[in-house]
Amino acid sequence: MQDRRTFLNQLPALVGLLMNVPTLAQSAADRLTAKKSIILRSSWQTENIGDIGHTPGVLSLLEKYLPDVDVRLWPMNVGNGVEDMLRKRFPNVPLIQSPDEIQKAFNECEFLLHGSGPSLVARKDVERWVNETGKSYGIYGITFPGVYGFAEDRGKINPVDIELLSKAKFAYFRDSVSLKFARQHGVTCPIMEFCPDGAFAVDVRNDAAADAFLREHNLETGKFLCAIPQYRFSPWWELPQKKQAPNEAKRAYNEKMKEQDNAPIREAIIAVVRQTPMKVLLVPENETQVRIGKEMLYDPLPDDVKANVVWRDHYWLTDEAVSTYIRSAGLFGLEMHSPIMCIAQGIPAIVCRFEEQTSKGYMWRDVGLDDWLFDMDTPGDVAKIVPTVLALAKDPKTAKAKVAKARTFVEQRQRETMGVLKKALHA
Repeated sequence: MQDRRTFLNQLPALVGLLMNVPTLAQSAADRLTAKKSIILRSSWQTENIGDIGHTPGVLSLLEKYLPDVDVRLWPMNVGNGVEDMLRKRFPNVPLIQSPDEIQKAFNECEFLLHGSGPSLVARKDVERWVNETGKSYGIYGITFPGVYGFAEDRGKINPVDIELLSKAKFAYFRDSVSLKFARQHGVTCPIMEFCPDGAFAVDVRNDAAADAFLREHNLETGKFLCAIPQYRFSPWWELPQKKQAPNEAKRAYNEKMKEQDNAPIREAIIAVVRQTPMKVLLVPENETQVRIGKEMLYDPLPDDVKANVVWRDHYWLTDEAVSTYIRSAGLFGLEMHSPIMCIAQGIPAIVCRFEEQTSKGYMWRDVGLDDWLFDMDTPGDVAKIVPTVLALAKDPKTAKAKVAKARTFVEQRQRETMGVLKKALHA
């Protein structure tokens, strides 16, 4: 009798619970199918078309592989026309910059994605995300530890980086050397793999600006190569907006090494002009290289070669650079991201590197382009630069076939890594 009485007393609650089952189930389904929102932390600086290129590259991947995800860009710097360029290409991606916008995104977004970069650039912002929200995050295509400096500086690690990388849903490194370094130094993230730099997906364009410049300088599509100079350390102190005091040690080292590094590029320019119908366009990847290009590549050229070489005397943005590279027959020089943007468009590109630039250059080996990767401190590598550039100029068909193979691998990794992000969002 007591059991019957207890049952009757509990019956209304049981009936109510059963009636709510469909609602609870629907609520759970709604949570699973609700549009996900993520923050992309990216856009590190605007004086370098490569650093600019990370952002539209990753945004284009998100647009392609996660079209139903709400993406909000949290940029570090979008001045100098970069914001307009991004808004034109991605009109539906809001830029969150004010404290209120950032806080609102922290409240509403499920995931933070740290974009490609030279290191864990936004360490403090990832820490803030973890401390304030406790939500998931991932790292997409960085060099690690990414210290630009002398030999004694390059192995230095911030212990916070180890912790943040380990607790991420995934930690993707843009070169295998960084991946190995992370494993050796205690990073224990459940998914740690190679992932191509986000700039491999860049597709911003400014065809009108590129065509106007090429017409002005009598450069025809497919009949010129691009070349890029560089010092061991970018002399950022030359740019007023950077507000940096000169680094005398780095300046002295630049002076010591600049001829060794740029002379082989200059020799390749001479060989191309004298042995092929190609012209050469000297371009900057960062703003300091406008001056360096004139000093190290253009001014020392013989007069007969100068007549077929164009020095670009002002900086540009990523969209015009991409449109120019597409119209070229290829690129060579002492930088990384212009070659990346070339490969993204099917254009051959040769990378010449040195240790002071970190390990990022090894991504050329990782994507199958090791025949086009040269170390400026290895005499055997330096000796191959001129013949390799000439081969590219003389046989563009073979060069483009090599690019196509690398692109196929890059696109496979892009698809796979975006798939991992999608799973993390719906976990």
